[in-house]
This record gives sequence, C-alpha cells and structure tokens, in this order.
Amino acid sequence: MAEIVQQRIEERIPELEQLERVGLFTKKEVKSIIKRVTALEYKLHRLVLNKDDFIAYIQYEINVLELIKKRRVHIRYQFKRDEIEYPIIHRINSVFRRATNKWKDDVQLWLSHVAFCKKWATKGQISKVFSAMLAIHPDKPALWIMAAKSELEDRNSSESARHLFLRALRFHPNNKKVYQEYFRMELLHCEKLRKQKAELEKADLDMGEWEFSPSILDGKLAEVIYRDATKKNKEAEFVISLLNIAAIFDFTKEFQESILKDLQTNYTEDSMTWDFMAKRELEAPGAGEELQTAKGRASDVNRREERCCQIYEDGIKTLNTEPMWSCYVAFCLERLKRKTNVQELKEKRQQRLLGVLQRAHDASLLKADYYKNWLQILLSSGDAEGAASVAMAATQRYSQSMSVWSLSLQTLMQLGSGDVARLFKDALTHINPKESLPIWQLQVQWSVANQDPAETEAVFKRGLLSAVAAVAMEMKESYLDWSYSTGGYKKARKTFTSLQESRPFSKGFFTRMIQIEKDQEIPKMSYLRDYYERALQEFGTSDDDLWLQYIQEETGPLGQLENCGKIHWRAMKFLEGESVERFTSKHTLFQMGHL
Repeated sequence: MAEIVQQRIEERIPELEQLERVGLFTKKEVKSIIKRVTALEYKLHRLVLNKDDFIAYIQYEINVLELIKKRRVHIRYQFKRDEIEYPIIHRINSVFRRATNKWKDDVQLWLSHVAFCKKWATKGQISKVFSAMLAIHPDKPALWIMAAKSELEDRNSSESARHLFLRALRFHPNNKKVYQEYFRMELLHCEKLRKQKAELEKADLDMGEWEFSPSILDGKLAEVIYRDATKKNKEAEFVISLLNIAAIFDFTKEFQESILKDLQTNYTEDSMTWDFMAKRELEAPGAGEELQTAKGRASDVNRREERCCQIYEDGIKTLNTEPMWSCYVAFCLERLKRKTNVQELKEKRQQRLLGVLQRAHDASLLKADYYKNWLQILLSSGDAEGAASVAMAATQRYSQSMSVWSLSLQTLMQLGSGDVARLFKDALTHINPKESLPIWQLQVQWSVANQDPAETEAVFKRGLLSAVAAVAMEMKESYLDWSYSTGGYKKARKTFTSLQESRPFSKGFFTRMIQIEKDQEIPKMSYLRDYYERALQEFGTSDDDLWLQYIQEETGPLGQLENCGKIHWRAMKFLEGESVERFTSKHTLFQMGHL
C-alpha cells in the first residue's frame, strides 16, 4: 500500500512544482498539500473502503482547484492550465469512477460526478458518466430525462438526446414525464432549426450545405410523439400538459388547434377537459374601448366569466359527476377570492357561487371540503338561517365525517341553535368512536357555556365511559379542571378520588391534581405523596421526569430529605432502558444546582 501511495504522490510532483514556480502557491503551502494528500491517499487504499473517505478526498481536490482559480485571478496568470488544472481534474474523475464502481446504488454520488464535470469544463466525460449510471439505474426515469437534457444543452446534440429518450421509452413505455420532456425536446430542436434557417436566409448565404427538412421544421416529429403518447396515456390532464408545452412555441398554432380538437372530441368524459376549455375563455381578447374604465373592465371580466360558466354548464349536462361539480365550484370560488373595487362584480360572483354550491348539494355531488366555504360565505353575509340550514344538510350528506360534524356543530354553536344538544348525540352515534375526541371536546365547551352544572357533569360522566382511551383520558383531565374551577379544591379532590382507581390514566390527570394541591395556601405533603405514588404506579417504568419531580418535592420546605435516597433507589430499580441514563444525568445536574 505504501508503494502505491508513494507513486501517487510522485505523480503529483510536476504540477506542484509548476504551482510553486509560477507563484500560485508558496513552498510551505506545497508541503502542506503533500502532507494532507498523503493522509487522504492512505485512506483510499485501505482493505475496508469508506465512502466518506472518497468524498473527503474529492472535496479536498476541488477546494484546491477553487483556490487555484482565485489565485489566477489575483495574480492575473492564465497559462499552463494543461500542466496544473488538467491533472487534478483527471485525478478527481478517476476517484469518482472508483467510488461509483464501489457504491453503484448511490445516485447522489453519480450526480455529484455529473455536477463536477459540468462545472470544470469536462463535458466530454458527462456522456460516459450518464451512460455508466443508466446501465446501473435504468429504472429511474428522472435520470434518463437528465441525461437527454444534458446531451441537448451541454453537448448540443439533439440526435443523442433523441436516442436517449427512445431508450428511456423502452424501459418506461407509459411514463408521462418522459413523453412530456421528449415532446418538449423535439419542439426545442425544431425552434432551433427554424432560427438557424432564418439567420442564413437573412445573411443571404448559400444553404446548399444545410439540410432543413420541411417536415421537421413544421414539428412533424413532435406530432408523432404526441400520437404515440396519447395512445398509451388516455387522460385529459396529460393531453392538456402537452398542449401547454406546445403553446410555448410560436410556430405550433395549427398543431395546438389539432390538439384542442382531439381534446374536445375524445376526452369529453373527463372533467379536466371541460375545466380547461372553460378557463380558456378568460384569455379571450376583450373590447378595447370598454377596457378604458374600471366599470368597463369589470363588465368585460363578467362577460368572460359568464362564458366560462356556460361551458361548465354544458359539461354538467354531459358529465354530471362530483369531479365535474368540484371543478365548477373551484372556479367560482377562485373568481370570488379575486380582489375587485367594483361591488356589482363581487356580488355577481358571490351569487353565482352560492347558486352552484346549492345545485351541487341538491345533486348530492358536493365535496365535503366545500361546505366550509359555503358556510363562511353565508355567515359573512349575515344569512344565519341559511348557514344553519346548510350546516344541518351537511351532516345528513356526510353523516360519518368527523370534520363535517365538527364544522357544522361549531357553526350552530356560533348561531345559538337550540338543536345543538341533540346533534351532539347524533354526531357521536354516527362517527367512528376512534375519531370522536374533537366532538367530545366541542360538547364540553358548549355545555360549560350553555348548560347547568348537573348537565355538564353528565356529559363528563358519559365521556368517561367511552371505550376509546384517548377520549376517556381527556374527559378525566377536563372533568378535574372543571370541578376545580366550579367547586374549588374540595370538589376537585372529590372528583380525583372518585376517578383515581378507574383506568385508563394519563400523566396529565395526576400532575394537574398535584398542581391543584400545590396551589393551596397550605398544601398537604401526605396528599402530594399519594398523588406521586399513584402516578408512579402507572408511569414509573418510563417517565424519569416524574421521579425527579418527586425528589424535588421532598427537598422542598414541606418534604423530608431522608426520603430522597429511597426515591432515588426505587427510580433506579423501576426505570427501564434509556430512561435510566436520562434520570441519572438529570439527577446529577439537580444535585449540582444546575437544574
């Protein structure tokens, strides 16, 4: 190993001598480089190789390159690059190859090599790196796209890019992203050829040497890709994505019309088609004279929106589905959110949206998420009766949705409805008990504010009987808090005593009672010990903080110091796993006065 390392160091001598001779590095710096490189080389020739060692080696060499670049600018010396930088670049490429051969699955390592080649003007290496990487990772479409883009942008080779895309489609025959980028590449190539031809014609040069095929110039290759792609991906969204790519290029007007015709003919059963066609109406040119005033502009916008709505209406006649209604509602909602100073336009947008929401609800095709928007609009416009009606209707439409029940109940609570108590019972009957905690919390909140204490206590007791542990534990903590706030210490202690034997328990239930006891004018240490002991019975094997708090309590004015040692011994005995180490560290800090 030493002989190989020595050989590698000797190979560096010519470039190091040049660095010193031309004044880029001093003799001391050269010695420092040799020392550092020797250590790095030894790591690269161990029996057991480490990826981090290769990365550190590469990073050091890149740092040297960066420093040389800065020094060249500083001293204004731009010669002998083939004797200084090129050997370093060649060496880095060699180390990258060794690393990627060893750790073939590390895509990030491959991409780092590509990035290095791009930055340090070794673009001839990029194709080789991509070729080797794709041989190992042909299952990753993004890498094929990256390789093809590199061929087109870095090496200016559309033929190689096309070849890579075709190979990618053999591995991923239905991949949308590959087709989209291949389609874009052909249109870019076509645009480039058209510009070249225009420049040659402008310069009045003989185009005998240049071959510009009319079919390629007209984008016929892109049309072939489009036909092949849409045979394998029969979705309107994909066709629209290709149309949007084609719209970037000025010479594709006829092709765009062809895609639009295809969309309107073959994809009318997809809501995305109608959504796209409707929104296109917003881009239609308006009357020039009208656009001079705010009212004129608002009138023009309103006409466009009406045309959009007409297309949505046609779509609903053809395709009366939830996705179609969702597109229509989303469009109306987006238009309402747009700011305008013309009140008439704002009112028309709101009226239009409310009408669409009502019709979608009547058809039982309105998504649950849109009921929230509906209720917000009704409440903001002061229509309490309408909001209450929609809230009730939403719970009937989505009777098993916790989020819909929660939203509707909050709305009815805000409106002061008299049916809230019955609706809470209906909600808890219909929704999954495992998701019912927010409903219980809402009911407690409403009951505390609107019902007498006996009825509120009955709500808590029903919650305590829940088979869901999270609900029962939350109800215990809330019941204890409510007891203390309404009946003081005696009622809180009575509540705690009645619940201290019934599982499930939460740590918060015990710590809240401890805090209540400590808030009294004269806390009773015997009660505090009882609360801690009960808490530790449940959580003593894992909660190191609870043991530490118990010890801190005994060191206080009410406690007995001689109990601390016993508690510490018990903690070390009961705690398990990592909690033992945490407890030991915290207890040491506590004894030193740092906690």
